[in-house]
Amino acid sequence: MAKSQKLEVQGAQITLVNHQEQDFISLTDIAKYKTDDTSTVIGNWMRNRNTIEFLGIWESLYNPHFKPIEFEGFKKQAGLNAFTLSPQKWVTTTQAIGFIVKSGRYGGTYAHKDIAFKFASWVSVEFELYIVKEFQRLKAEEHQQLGWSAERELAKINYRIHTDAIKTNLIPPELTSGQISLVYASEADLLNMALFGKTAKQWRDDNPDDKGNMRDQANIAQLVCLANLETLNAHFIQQGLPQPDRLKMLNQTAIHQMKLLLEDSNLKQLEGK
Repeated sequence: MAKSQKLEVQGAQITLVNHQEQDFISLTDIAKYKTDDTSTVIGNWMRNRNTIEFLGIWESLYNPHFKPIEFEGFKKQAGLNAFTLSPQKWVTTTQAIGFIVKSGRYGGTYAHKDIAFKFASWVSVEFELYIVKEFQRLKAEEHQQLGWSAERELAKINYRIHTDAIKTNLIPPELTSGQISLVYASEADLLNMALFGKTAKQWRDDNPDDKGNMRDQANIAQLVCLANLETLNAHFIQQGLPQPDRLKMLNQTAIHQMKLLLEDSNLKQLEGK
């Protein structure tokens, strides 16, 4: 299983793991909300006929290798005094995929989030609502981080387009590698000046204690604008426009786009969070 995360729910630590691109939640941790005898709580829940029917329907929907005949056998026995069922027995007998059972000191029983929420509701309706709320908060944070990463990757892709335009249109073959790097730096600072109003060196001089560069400190609106400026500058280079003219047009574009981006409600909400 992948690296685990923790959900903080009413003072309890609930473990969450990602397995084959699906979220699994620790039933053992949820059961601790009720008692230290977690195996008994989980076993009692699985003896319930409604639970078995739910598990069977869930597996039928998502598991092509689920064994329905074995499932029917469990369903017929449900409710009998002598009937017992554990997650391990359920998985082994029916080839279910909704549970993960780990042994050892850091082991326990994990279930797909759909099943885990059902179990949490059986333990405590109030506790289930808090778990769902915390889970949704965590997923919202991950989505925001993914959006930020996507913006960074977009900037990187456009940077490659930008540098390719420089290489094709501004760098004669006879230049040395040192001279070529100066051209790249000059064009990078053209974008820095258009968007941030200063060169990379000026920013470093103003911020001697900061690590990285000004682009590392950029917000989402600036990253979006920077990606657009890189594409636009590549187009200007291909048209043969001189650098001073390009700087003026890029600066005007940056001012216009930043005003629009900073007024965008969706971007404001993402930036605020």
